[in-house]
Amino acid sequence: MLSTDQKGNIAEAAVALSAAKLGFDVYRPITEGGRYDLIIDSGERLLRVQCKWAARHGDVIVLRSYSARRAVGGKQINRHYTRDEVDMFAAYSQDLDQCYLLPPELWERRRYVHLRVSPTLNNQSRGIHWAKDFELAATLAGSGAVAQLGERLAGSQKVTGSSPVGSTPSAEPHCLDDLAEPGPSQPLEEAAALPARRVNGVL
Repeated sequence: MLSTDQKGNIAEAAVALSAAKLGFDVYRPITEGGRYDLIIDSGERLLRVQCKWAARHGDVIVLRSYSARRAVGGKQINRHYTRDEVDMFAAYSQDLDQCYLLPPELWERRRYVHLRVSPTLNNQSRGIHWAKDFELAATLAGSGAVAQLGERLAGSQKVTGSSPVGSTPSAEPHCLDDLAEPGPSQPLEEAAALPARRVNGVL
């Protein structure tokens, strides 16, 4: 059984290797404890990248989009990421041996990101984030990598309305624990389409 630190190290190494194989320069901060793990030169800009381990649950890949640490006394403190700190999330799925590159619209101020690998049982497509659309090789290797990601998100917004499903919170959370976490009984087909849900009236 891999520890959390081991999973993080594997994800970071896999993302760096994948980007390097594509011919991109990859840099690592000298100091530890920063909000991003790698810097990738996309050719247009330097991208601050936070690397995450992505677990597969059936046809859905799930990654945690917040950091957690123990404070004095043993209390766990969870903290979300913002685009002021990180430009992109890069996720590695060991089950699929695949890396993904995700823009802030998918992870900012959310606890989890869900990416579907295959169609839902009812063929629902509205609001779905398809894993293949965010594969690192396809997005980073193409010209205007960051612009491509933005265009894909804009396309999904046109389908679902003014913004992706669950992307506009009804109220600004005071802390990360105010954000919804998918319950164990919620079908992952729905979770992939609805990255956040209301709990006691709070999104």
